[in-house]
Amino acid sequence: MPSETTYDILIIGGGINGCGIARDAAGRGYSVFLAEMNDLASGTSSWSTKLIHGGLRYLEHYEFRLVREALKEREVLWKSAPHIIWPMRFVLPYHKGLRPAWLLRLGLFLYDHIGGRKLLPKTSVLDMKADPAGKPLKPIFEKAFEYSDCGVDDARLVVLNARDAADKGAVIRTRTKVVAARREGDGWTAEIEDRATGARRIVRARLIVNAGGPWVDHVLSDTVGRANVHNVRLVQGSHIVVKKKFDDQRAYFFQNPDGRIIFAIPYHDDFTMIGTTDRDYEGDPKDVSISDEEVDYLTACASEYFAEPVKRDDIVWSFSGVRPLYDDGASKAQEATRDYVLKADTNGAPLINIFGGKITTYRRLAESMLDKIEGLIGRKGKAWTANGTLPGGDFAVGTFGDEVRRLRADYAFVDEQMARRLIRLYGTRARQILGAATSLDDLGQHFGADLYEAEVRYLIAHEWAMKADDVLWRRTKRGLVLSKDEAAALDGFMRDTAKAA
Repeated sequence: MPSETTYDILIIGGGINGCGIARDAAGRGYSVFLAEMNDLASGTSSWSTKLIHGGLRYLEHYEFRLVREALKEREVLWKSAPHIIWPMRFVLPYHKGLRPAWLLRLGLFLYDHIGGRKLLPKTSVLDMKADPAGKPLKPIFEKAFEYSDCGVDDARLVVLNARDAADKGAVIRTRTKVVAARREGDGWTAEIEDRATGARRIVRARLIVNAGGPWVDHVLSDTVGRANVHNVRLVQGSHIVVKKKFDDQRAYFFQNPDGRIIFAIPYHDDFTMIGTTDRDYEGDPKDVSISDEEVDYLTACASEYFAEPVKRDDIVWSFSGVRPLYDDGASKAQEATRDYVLKADTNGAPLINIFGGKITTYRRLAESMLDKIEGLIGRKGKAWTANGTLPGGDFAVGTFGDEVRRLRADYAFVDEQMARRLIRLYGTRARQILGAATSLDDLGQHFGADLYEAEVRYLIAHEWAMKADDVLWRRTKRGLVLSKDEAAALDGFMRDTAKAA
């Protein structure tokens, strides 16, 4: 097997933590090789509730450090990626018999003030009989609290971190599995396998970062060869996507009698996303799927609030993921800490494992990881991501609409909806997709809705898309609106393109 140059860092895992660390490290001058056994964001990172948030409910579990750090990150991340991150207002109806109003007020006061909020508006109180937010709900809800957080396209956040890492020199390899890693001298020798061809080769590194997410213990046991490994508690979270339940752009935060909460969030124009659940999971994370019990739970909880009940027939899509929470011995899944833990093994060449974490705090996690890396293999550049922008995000917060208008002015054949979608996904890089086109015909084969060959080819060339699902469900969400025949045509096109490459 051919041998590679020795890299400073080998990262195992292409979720948000792995890609965030690769970006930060490459920007500081470290040589980085990242191996992801499937597609980028194909695990936990694409099955979230799509929020950049402090975690209001974590205050009940006294996780003040985590909440404060997450709240501070909201505006940092929004500024870095104003295309894929946007401000949102959340409506929390007061439900008599559940958490008292004074407790909600106190929690929201802390939420407004402990995180250095500057741009996002503060909490307000709503009269639900007068405010449009009350219209879709049952008339028993007379008062609500409205507060701020942010929405995010989670899978694109991962991909854009990988793209920026690659632009800064990192090697990103998807569908590449690290099948074995062993210490040799003061470094690591890893055997990697191209899962498409079966070809194997050697990669050497001074340090390994295990960012395997729900597979983090599998990496330790199967790849590194550790015995009796147990560090994470796997918790399943499922969501349903239904036909649009309300026209308001605000989201809802619903309390439930069991102490848990769910969100109902506007989703891709024509839909509402409802979730999430919290239940312990046993088995291989790749096999996770929503259960009938979870469907019943989500529809019942939402129906407690909406005047028009949520029915199974309303569901157009569902998704489930496994959160790899650090096993802190909490008795209930919803009480397990969402904080991250980094553990270094320095018995020979260094190995640093990541347990837990939230999308919102991925950048801070990466900075903490780089602090550890500097202590183990030496410092290179300084911390920089707090003021960096992700690809396509080089415009000011609050000017998203201006970017849409500019794109339409330059490409008159692109309608408002398509322009908004392209700017939302690609920001200023949307122009790289449209290029010199003067009509839709110039964009090549039409796959359905507003998805054209030019966009697909861009995703193949610049964002590691190899299969139809990569495009339909992670790079975009066009899978929600394309028919089975249209999706099959895309799949055929991508197979033919791969063969011709």
